[in-house]
Amino acid sequence: MRPKKTVIVVGAGASKEADLPSGAELKSSIARDLDIRFAPHHPLEMISGDSIIAASLKTLSRDINPHLHACWKIRDALPQAMSIDDFIDSHRGSDKIELCGKLAIVRSILQAEKSSKLSLSRPNEYKDEKLNFVPLEGTWFNLFWQRISENCQAKDLEKRLSSITLIVFNYDRCIEYFIYHSIQNYYGLSADNAAALVNGMAIFHPYGMVGSLPWSDGTAYMEFGGEPNSEKLVGLAEQIKTFTEGTDPEASDIIEIRKRVAEASTLVFLGFAYHRQNLKLLAQPSERRDNERSAINTYGTTVDISSADLEVISSKLLELYNASLLPNENRNLTCQELFNTYRQTLSFV
Repeated sequence: MRPKKTVIVVGAGASKEADLPSGAELKSSIARDLDIRFAPHHPLEMISGDSIIAASLKTLSRDINPHLHACWKIRDALPQAMSIDDFIDSHRGSDKIELCGKLAIVRSILQAEKSSKLSLSRPNEYKDEKLNFVPLEGTWFNLFWQRISENCQAKDLEKRLSSITLIVFNYDRCIEYFIYHSIQNYYGLSADNAAALVNGMAIFHPYGMVGSLPWSDGTAYMEFGGEPNSEKLVGLAEQIKTFTEGTDPEASDIIEIRKRVAEASTLVFLGFAYHRQNLKLLAQPSERRDNERSAINTYGTTVDISSADLEVISSKLLELYNASLLPNENRNLTCQELFNTYRQTLSFV
């Protein structure tokens, strides 16, 4: 019998439970930030847009007008776009649109982290300040932690975490940040031990993230909800990947991601929109060996997805994983409700 392996695919709807923006809200935030304009006859006086993004552009070029036109082009087109990612991908080859879009993604997500339920009330003021878990009690984050810690002592935590793979399509660091603080608060382990455990987990961000957390093994560090200066923002923007970059085996973790999906016994989609390009990123048809194709159990949220689209999604999941979402069981469940509904099924014990 194969060891139980759970792969959780995380989309924007999952972070929404911690007060991060939905895709539509992120577009609106980015459009506001990129509406960079200066007062007539007073070129140093900004009247709209984000000042840190504007300063970042000035560090890259003496003449920022070409970049400003790219900002305005993104601003004006975002209401038509499926997402900021889709818009950037539609303009492959336009370095200025890609750069301005990535700068705005980082700026918006960091601001959203700062105002989320996971934000410390006084960051850096007290080094030992703990995360307030009360606002998170009614979210899937808390239910996920309950599944992790169920019948699990501190000495067994590394093994428990090794059975879980997280594939996060969001740019935020909510999940790893939450687990890091949960380990310390629940088990009384040190920050260093918590960091080692989280760094040992299989957590993938196919499209990158807004910097590595200071205690992580990554690069381009940025504290959760931090405010970068203009030069730092440029460096963080380089950590964001376009769809083309995210699906390039030479520049991403796509091979390892597909391997883990193929080996999973349970596959869970949380707040995921099931876009074709992202489903293809996770796996290709027939990647699971024939003798294992019936072993996977698939669960997922389908809030605001029509019955007609659900049939298409189920067909695609059947093709990729030989499993489909059941509308009678999963219809309109939020992430928190899904974990509540499948308390026993989604146990890691």
